[in-house]
Amino acid sequence: MSSSSVSAGSQARVGVVQMTSVGDLDANYATCSRLTKEAAAAGVKFLCFPEVFSFIGSKDGESVKIAESLDGPIMQRYCSLANDSSMWLSLGGFQEKGPDDSHQYNTHVLIDDSGKVRSSYRKIHLFDVDVPGNMVYKESRFTTAGDTVVAVDSPFGRLGLTVCYDLRFPEIYQCLRFKHQAQVLLVPSAFTKVTGEAHWEILLRARAIETQCYVIAAAQAGKHNEKRESYGDSIIIDPWGVVIARLPDRLSTGFAVADIDLSKVEAVRTKMPISEQRKFDSILKSSSL
Repeated sequence: MSSSSVSAGSQARVGVVQMTSVGDLDANYATCSRLTKEAAAAGVKFLCFPEVFSFIGSKDGESVKIAESLDGPIMQRYCSLANDSSMWLSLGGFQEKGPDDSHQYNTHVLIDDSGKVRSSYRKIHLFDVDVPGNMVYKESRFTTAGDTVVAVDSPFGRLGLTVCYDLRFPEIYQCLRFKHQAQVLLVPSAFTKVTGEAHWEILLRARAIETQCYVIAAAQAGKHNEKRESYGDSIIIDPWGVVIARLPDRLSTGFAVADIDLSKVEAVRTKMPISEQRKFDSILKSSSL
């Protein structure tokens, strides 16, 4: 398959992973490797893994200690996996070494089928939230936010890279669609059980509908340790907002498969040309305080 974007009318088989990562780099890699090989046997050309696919610590600051640069041995192992499987991989977020010893970046990494890192996106919106049920999360304590929106051409369309909590901020997806011409939005995540039950699917379908993009949302699932549990429910959604792939069990480890057809993106956008009809940018320019 060519490394340029597919044309409208072309189809590409993609997969979305669901897994339960733990605080063991080797164990998580073994799971990712097995799923990649199984997906390759199923004809998948692009496999999307969830946030914190390679490591979920049980203690505060544990992830910072194992954080590495993108050319370090952890990520290079996944580059080799992509090359050996002749498959593109979406990996995010990865614990990338941060600006100092006390911080990391939560980085979504895109690797092509030759094992080359094609692009990376550092999560912009950090999860500093008091979740109902007396659970308090402060991602910014150990993570530095990114500041750049990232879209990249691929054999599966123009991809918009995001991570988890970004999902609650529609502006980034509007930017990816209308300023960066994204056709497929990637949302690797580790939603909490409480927030996932309330908002996961409805937010993802909303992002697909309002941008007229495919959405691929890989999810962490189940109990990682005594302190942390994720909602699961990895899904793929078409540009009309229809769920076209998901695992039968939202907590199991595995992957779901769908064929992305960019002619559907073009058809939806032609019949409902919101890119030509949207007014908000011009309203903002003409408004005054």
